[in-house]
Amino acid sequence: MLAPAHVIEHIGGVARGMQLRAFGIDRHALALAVRDGSISRVRSGVFVLPQTPREIVAAAEHGGAVTCMTALRLHGIWALNEASNLHVWMGANGRVHHDACECVSHWYGGATTLGLAPIEDVLVHVLRCHGDEAFFTALESALQQRKVRSTTRLRRSIPASARWLVDLARDDAGSGLESLLRLRLHLLGLRLECQVSLSGVGRVDFVIGGRLILEVDGAEHHAGRAARHRDLQRDAAASCLGYETLRFDYAMVMHQWPIVQAAVMAALVRSAR
Repeated sequence: MLAPAHVIEHIGGVARGMQLRAFGIDRHALALAVRDGSISRVRSGVFVLPQTPREIVAAAEHGGAVTCMTALRLHGIWALNEASNLHVWMGANGRVHHDACECVSHWYGGATTLGLAPIEDVLVHVLRCHGDEAFFTALESALQQRKVRSTTRLRRSIPASARWLVDLARDDAGSGLESLLRLRLHLLGLRLECQVSLSGVGRVDFVIGGRLILEVDGAEHHAGRAARHRDLQRDAAASCLGYETLRFDYAMVMHQWPIVQAAVMAALVRSAR
């Protein structure tokens, strides 16, 4: 007989008893595994491993699968916002089992599942729950990591009014912050060339109007002395080619967008002269 812990790990860290019985694991074997600590029972008929992520355990206790921002993080996808509460996909006919909790239940259509919601379903939920920017940045991150290879099903699953976001998305975004900047400038009517290689400069994040370079330094960017020196060298080399360079960090794009927008528009006016 297969060990319950081995099967639960194969399934994804959480399983119903009825799923395990399909592998020949009966109630007696489950009781023994619970007793020896190799698995835990989180509620009647639902079992997890000791190492199962706490978010997945909490969602299973609630009655569904982890979705939205927490699910993006568990999938390794860039998330625009930190999750304040656990969002749980209950499917169309799920049932809440928590007596009192801070979980947010999503009754979106589909079968009630446990564990981590599939990435394409998570993206649909993010669009509905958190809006265009969160969806677009997550989608480009998923495409860049090849965790979404085809967008056909995704396009069918979202409202027609949002499908332009899928059409705009690229699979070579350097970061979610770059995706956010590109989306916001696109809405201002600006066309950006992405990931452009310039002789003597190297690859830059964006070029607008053939003369304005935009570079985005994410929260993970460590601007030590050597890194700062390299940036200055690149900017000087770009200036020799006739380019102006604007650099923005995480805090500016996320929390000071009016300054970023004003700087870009002013630079474009100067280049037009």
